[in-house]
Amino acid sequence: MIAILGILIVFLAVLGGFLMEKGHIGVLIQPAELLIIAGAASGTMLVANPMHILKGIAGGVVGVIKGSKVGKTRYLDTLRMLYQFLNKVRKEGLLSVENDVEKPEASPLFKNYPEFLNDHAARDFVCDTLRMAITGGVEPYDMDQMMELDMEVHHHEATEPVAALTTMADALPGLGIVAAVLGVVITIGSLGGPPEEIGEKVAAALVGTFLGILLCYGVAGPLSSNMAKTADEHNDYLHVLRVLLLAFLKGSAPMIAIELGRRAIPARVRPTFDEMEKFCKGQGGSAAAPAKAA
Repeated sequence: MIAILGILIVFLAVLGGFLMEKGHIGVLIQPAELLIIAGAASGTMLVANPMHILKGIAGGVVGVIKGSKVGKTRYLDTLRMLYQFLNKVRKEGLLSVENDVEKPEASPLFKNYPEFLNDHAARDFVCDTLRMAITGGVEPYDMDQMMELDMEVHHHEATEPVAALTTMADALPGLGIVAAVLGVVITIGSLGGPPEEIGEKVAAALVGTFLGILLCYGVAGPLSSNMAKTADEHNDYLHVLRVLLLAFLKGSAPMIAIELGRRAIPARVRPTFDEMEKFCKGQGGSAAAPAKAA
């Protein structure tokens, strides 16, 4: 919602300043210019990108409007979930969690954490890593390499829509010039007519340039920047999972592995050790239902 507020502030500031200078708001309402710019931008995006990137852009914009999902509560829930999971492994062995890993949607433990289950990238990242651990014969160093490769692939896919939207944003001022040039062509064709009519056509042509620049630096550019930050935040989340799982695979006790994961959380959302300990041992509140752990 902060993103919507920011866009509204951009338009209110621009239009407010225009009105303060005794401008007439009706001059800025040029549907033809907007159609040229928005239509051409949409067309170039369709030409330049396959369907999965277009879906990624739509999903990324929706994600920006909803806000980041990777906050302190999400990290606390994840740490508690993995503490419970690793304790079960310590007490009953790796084979005891085989069904949880193979069918996470049906896992009694994972069902308590719907945000984790709905995050397919994180869910598969954890389950695929633990599946290899259950299979055996893979050294921790090789597991770390696998997780790093997985993270690189996910991050690359997450940033492709960002690059596509940035490219479109960079094209908007040029498309505004295209609309302005077409307006100038129309103006030249009306030379000899009433001065008022010529003035209106010149104003319409200039609005095309104005709209292209405004949509670039006031809407599309900031949206792509926010999407890039969201992708980085999710990559940070996967990094925490990587550190935690690797520590356990190297033989660390569950609480030590959880603490190493906590240290990898970005400082702005990192819980304190006391908060983490209370959550992991079921003494803190959470949106997820706590399960008993040793």
